[in-house]
Amino acid sequence: MRAALYLFVGIMFAAYPALRPYSSEVGSAGADAFASSNWVLAHTFAMFGFVALGLAVVYGGRRSDPAVVATWIGVGLVLPYYGAETFALHALGVDAAANSNPGLIDLADPIRYSTVQMVMFGVGLVSIAAGLVIFALRNRYAMVLAAGFVLFLPQFYTPPAVRIAHGLLIAVGAIIAARAVAGSSDRAAQPISTITGA
Repeated sequence: MRAALYLFVGIMFAAYPALRPYSSEVGSAGADAFASSNWVLAHTFAMFGFVALGLAVVYGGRRSDPAVVATWIGVGLVLPYYGAETFALHALGVDAAANSNPGLIDLADPIRYSTVQMVMFGVGLVSIAAGLVIFALRNRYAMVLAAGFVLFLPQFYTPPAVRIAHGLLIAVGAIIAARAVAGSSDRAAQPISTITGA
């Protein structure tokens, strides 16, 4: 189950930046990007990825584990922002495109960048990164995955190609983690006589 969760995390976070429309996000270009079905699909994949990440960390430790607590606090803080980004901006884009009113896209900034949502989003991503670092210190197989989430906030300030590469970094980290936990499960399932060579 954990291996499947890690693979799902990798797929979701690789698909998110690859499918996401990129534009200036102002005026008619912004309206078209936000109105795109790929906008909703890509950001929904990110939300699925965050939930799956939290579940994968839970499988790796107790619910009171600092890694689990930090990761889930982060997921809880990040998801409302992604919900607004996904659905509110899409609704703006659809309305702006349908009514030839690109000025409506000016509302995107207060939806995204007001103080409360920005603090929640930033603290959430830092909390996820901290949770993954704590987790990776005990589970070396998660180090690349943890690096991907440490870089999650900075990658928003990079060009699309770097953001897509960042998604691939998370995918690679997730594949490494999936292979490690699948291998440990296989070893645990072997009869003692097979493990010892008896």
